[in-house]
Amino acid sequence: MVQHSLIEPERQALESQIRECYGRCAYTHKTHEKMAERLHFRHKAGKWANIILSSLITGGAVSTIFARGAGWDGYAVYATASLSILSLIFNAYLKDLDPGALAQRHREAASDIWNVREAYLSLIADIVGQASDLAALRERRDSLQAALHKIYHGAPHTDGEAYGKAQDALKNKEDLTFSEREIDLMLPIDLRRAQK
Repeated sequence: MVQHSLIEPERQALESQIRECYGRCAYTHKTHEKMAERLHFRHKAGKWANIILSSLITGGAVSTIFARGAGWDGYAVYATASLSILSLIFNAYLKDLDPGALAQRHREAASDIWNVREAYLSLIADIVGQASDLAALRERRDSLQAALHKIYHGAPHTDGEAYGKAQDALKNKEDLTFSEREIDLMLPIDLRRAQK
């Protein structure tokens, strides 16, 4: 491993900038994943709520047909009408707010950002390895920034709740970190660092 005291100041400054970009990219990627998870849950909950409302409306309509004169058919009519109005409001709300489609857009943004994040990681390795010249490294950096700008421009907005969950996943649950042993177990025996 190259010690930072041996790296020229310009290369070290570039590495610091790229490390910062990598960190922001990792957070943005994880935030989009968390938004997608939450929106997917809302989408499923909305579908179930719609099924339950439809079932209750159907049950109320059927009961008014078969319970004529039983004394409580008037209540069933009012309850069914109330549930129908609630269903109409709920469906009108969901018409403009499609959490399933929005979750998919967040997944796509996360996937695109993941690719840039991994490219930043490779760039850090190349900076530290000192095999590439600074001009080529800067060119790669600028290319990655342009690609990331294009992704961010089309990506849906995230919120503080998703960011908080991303922060917890990255800092406390160590979503992006692996021990040497974990990595070794995923690799073929010939590629493992700790040979048995």
